[in-house]
Amino acid sequence: MSECIFCNIINKELPSSVVFENDKVLGFKDIDPSAKVHLLFIHKNHSENVNDMVRTDATQVSDVYQAIEQYTAGNSLAADGFRVVTNIGKHGRQDVFHTHFHVLGGEKLTGNLGN
Repeated sequence: MSECIFCNIINKELPSSVVFENDKVLGFKDIDPSAKVHLLFIHKNHSENVNDMVRTDATQVSDVYQAIEQYTAGNSLAADGFRVVTNIGKHGRQDVFHTHFHVLGGEKLTGNLGN
C-alpha cells in the first residue's frame, strides 16, 4: 500500500464515495466538507501539487477541468455556480500531497475557500 491516501483511493485500497470516474480522473466526496457539496477531483497520475503537475504533464490540468465540466454539466452546480480551489504547500493548507481540486457548491458560498 502506498503512503499516498489518494493513490490508495485510486487503487481501491481505501473506500470513497465516488461521483465521477474516467480513465484519467477520479472525483469523490470530501470526508470533511466545507460546503453542502464538497468534492475532490484528482488525476490518477500522482503529482504533489498543481505546479508539479504542470511541470510533469500540463495536459493533466486540462484532464481534471474537463472532468469537472462533465460532472457539473449533469447537475445543478453548473447552473447555480460553484468554486474550484487547489492548495499548494503547508501554508496554502494542503494536507494531502497529491494534486487535488476542491469543487464546492450547493449553496451560496462564504469566504471559506475549503481546506
